[in-house]
Amino acid sequence: MIRTTSSLRNGLARAIVRGSARTNIVRSIVIRCLHRKHQQRIQHHSALRFIWTPWQQQVRLYADYPDHIKVPLPALSPTMETGTIISWQKKEGDKLNEGDLLAEIETDKATMAFETPEEGYLAKILVPAGTKNVPIGKLVCIIVSDEPSIAAFKDFKDDAAAAAPPPVAPPPAAPIPSVPPQSSAALSAAPTPAKVPSIPAPSGDRIYASPLARRLAAEKGLNLQSLKGTGLYGSITSKDLESAVVAGAVQPGIAAVGAPGGIDIPVSNIRAVIAKRLLESKQTIPHYYLSVDIKMDAALAMREQFNKLLEKDKIKLSVNDIIIKGMAMACKKVPEGNSAWLGNVIRQYNNVDVSVAVSTDSGLITPILFGADTKGIVQISKDVKALAAKAREGKLQPHEFQGGTITLSNLGMFGIKNFSAIINPPQSIILAVGTTEARLVPAKNDKGFTTAQYMSVTASCDHRTVDGAIGAQWLAAFKDLMENPTTMLL
Repeated sequence: MIRTTSSLRNGLARAIVRGSARTNIVRSIVIRCLHRKHQQRIQHHSALRFIWTPWQQQVRLYADYPDHIKVPLPALSPTMETGTIISWQKKEGDKLNEGDLLAEIETDKATMAFETPEEGYLAKILVPAGTKNVPIGKLVCIIVSDEPSIAAFKDFKDDAAAAAPPPVAPPPAAPIPSVPPQSSAALSAAPTPAKVPSIPAPSGDRIYASPLARRLAAEKGLNLQSLKGTGLYGSITSKDLESAVVAGAVQPGIAAVGAPGGIDIPVSNIRAVIAKRLLESKQTIPHYYLSVDIKMDAALAMREQFNKLLEKDKIKLSVNDIIIKGMAMACKKVPEGNSAWLGNVIRQYNNVDVSVAVSTDSGLITPILFGADTKGIVQISKDVKALAAKAREGKLQPHEFQGGTITLSNLGMFGIKNFSAIINPPQSIILAVGTTEARLVPAKNDKGFTTAQYMSVTASCDHRTVDGAIGAQWLAAFKDLMENPTTMLL
């Protein structure tokens, strides 16, 4: 019995020793393989002239940080490629609720509100206010779920973007095919705005203010340049205007840089897109122009009558409201005018969505009055006023200015008699409206003449979709509706 126990004990000991030896051998082999692979990696990086140790010390893996959400710059409009962060409405460490206003971003169309995508805390702002031409998808900030995690991101940097090799710049001739050869002088001057350096924070050469502050300053005649902002990164808010001293009206949002013989004004995203689209329109769309004078006595009389009836409701119709209705009804009579060139097809729209050109401090924008053919003049008036106010405040949503089937541009209030407008692609017609003026008309009476109110209009048409005869029919229908405005009710 004793001998059997001793034999079992010795066998167990030998098994343990063999297992340990086998484990040590395997471990030794694995370590040697890893060491050899490590040496090869160092030699490989050395051959590529990379320094291994400093790179290894600088890069901190995302796994080393607490759970967090990386927030990239979103596309706030269908044509947006880059954006300018005007201001951050939250600062690092602030509590974020879903839907809170996080930042104001200037897109290619307007200044848009960027809402908080997730609840949590703003741990790190990676792109400071004032940074221009931030590409879509660029990491702009970090959000964490709990407050103690904020400290871990104090020195956080977007190492992933920094470590990536810089992309090869495309040849400068790539975007030029649409420009004719004779425009070489203009091309040499085109890159000038790009020389204006982007700045990480507000400085003396540009005024940073919220859209509301800009509008209030323009209305009250306040000089934004003389104010000191208390908002994020020194941006001016509406509260800063309360103690401001009136020092003469200024044009908000424009930074002028001194230059020999003049000033250089940086090109905003909106202005750059306007330039691009108008150049494309004039170069690629075969414009032709049709002008006609319209007798406005009946339309003005109807407007005066309606305004008296609506005086209790504090509604005042404008000539522009009647013109919009007339354009919409003309499109129903001549539907070829309510079309768009889409390359392989010509799309003829069922509804008439009138884009109305509105001038803002940032540039021209065309908010859309949807379904103008189905709305009364009172509703048109309300909608146009609301859209114009939102456009000047930079609060239009993308769907409110992207699209439209026909455009109205009215410069009559500035005393312009007539002009020709540039088509808003891919639409087929834009109507340019001049002022209404009194004219002498021959008549069979004692004086031999009478007076009448006439308005000059010019329709710019796309010859690819609207032939000359069709354009003339559309303009004749519009003229008939304006001279007999009650027929719009039929």
